[in-house]
Amino acid sequence: MQSYTIGQAARLLGVSPDTARRWADAGRIPTHRDENGRRLIDGRDLAAFSIEVGQGAAGGDDGSYTSARNAFPGIVTAVKLGDIAAQVEIQAGPHRLVSMLTREAVEELGLVVGVQAIARVKSTSVHIDRA
Repeated sequence: MQSYTIGQAARLLGVSPDTARRWADAGRIPTHRDENGRRLIDGRDLAAFSIEVGQGAAGGDDGSYTSARNAFPGIVTAVKLGDIAAQVEIQAGPHRLVSMLTREAVEELGLVVGVQAIARVKSTSVHIDRA
């Protein structure tokens, strides 16, 4: 299972490292120490917490999230495999992205809950509604 440093987790959550550290200190997200004494967060724990942050349940600072060139770095929060197709969910800061792709692609990329991934949005596939 992949683990993340506080700084990596902060980037994936769309908050400052200080905010992520405060959440860890308060016990809102579990951490453990590696052989060098660095605090790490298990990928599954980070995936679950990122869903809470995305839904606004985590509170804290209102960190803004911007995407450069339609790339949304985040963490895989769910993978549903079919015989041929697969559905992958990524939480990128406050944004939840869902993608349909082939099962083969998911397996080749090693996409499982807790790993870091980047969702790229093709402009012809984005729909905008007026509020």
